[in-house]
Amino acid sequence: MAHRVIISGGGTGGHVFPAIAIANALRRIEPDIEILFVGANGRMEMERVPEAGYEIVGLDIQGIDRNSLLNNLALPFKLIGSLIKARKTIKEFEADAAVGVGGFASGPLLMVANNMGLPTLIQEQNSYAGVTNKSLGKKAKKICVAYEGMDKFFPAEKIMLTGNPTRRDSLAIEGKREFALQIFGLQPHKKTILIIGGSLGAKQMNGYVLDVIHELGEKDDVQFIWQTGRTYYEDMKLMLKLDQLIPGNVKVFPFLERMDLAYAAADLIISRAGAGTISELCIVGKPVILVPSPNVAEDHQTKNAQALVAKHAAVMISEADARDTMMYVALELLSDEARCASLSTEIKKMAMPDADEAIAREVLKLIK
Repeated sequence: MAHRVIISGGGTGGHVFPAIAIANALRRIEPDIEILFVGANGRMEMERVPEAGYEIVGLDIQGIDRNSLLNNLALPFKLIGSLIKARKTIKEFEADAAVGVGGFASGPLLMVANNMGLPTLIQEQNSYAGVTNKSLGKKAKKICVAYEGMDKFFPAEKIMLTGNPTRRDSLAIEGKREFALQIFGLQPHKKTILIIGGSLGAKQMNGYVLDVIHELGEKDDVQFIWQTGRTYYEDMKLMLKLDQLIPGNVKVFPFLERMDLAYAAADLIISRAGAGTISELCIVGKPVILVPSPNVAEDHQTKNAQALVAKHAAVMISEADARDTMMYVALELLSDEARCASLSTEIKKMAMPDADEAIAREVLKLIK
């Protein structure tokens, strides 16, 4: 009889893409396996998971809203409703194991699975574990991590260093540079800086680019690919149009569907420091400037970035300094070929390209 696995979590690309990568690896190893996703209603997994060819059940769950106490009043009721629905889903699906990748839906699903005696695996993407995962880790059978030193959050005997699963199709960049430059309408003799703010975009980072866009347009030897995020694209377009601001050497996109081409075209990348993005950047192996978002739980992006900086594998700029320095540091770094080569070498050493299969095999071991 085919094995049945539930994968829960989502909310951002950093949770959704690894979840899909684990599912794809499970299917490669055991083609007749049955997989069901559990996500949070209204979040990006409810769209992305069916697009990837998997079934998903939505829980009516949200995180704590730190800006509005009123919005939190319904939270206890939503949590109870989610726990009831999670139990029903596990029973009806007859799951053999449950995997949590982080995000709102992961908590209730794994909590119920642990209480029902179902073997659970946590995939902790960050270098700093959140409150929910620390608590779930006490009963989980296995915890797959992407950074060393995670025994300060979890029982050491349960930890396995696997890295974070990545989107394989996004990272196949070999031999695509010329084609990528053509697709983006870029010049082969100029160097290219790629600016990405994560799957949901990054409002502040967009602002830092806007502030210096006149100066970017004056650069003869540098060109830019700028992903604003879908949420902010219309605003950016409006601001840029009002002033007829978009220089010819700056290509603006709401979302980059073909990340492989964006990575292939880039000589330098400026990015937020989400765990999934960092795992991709290690495999891509280009010099990177990380600008951690401070608006995330436990400031985990700063800790992710520091883990790379400690190994001389990336440059980090804090949010406080980014407005004044981000683009200038990038341009200066781009002109320092020796430093770029060294960053590139060191970040490649941190790559773990087979994380998806390593985690999938651990899930199957739990069942057997």
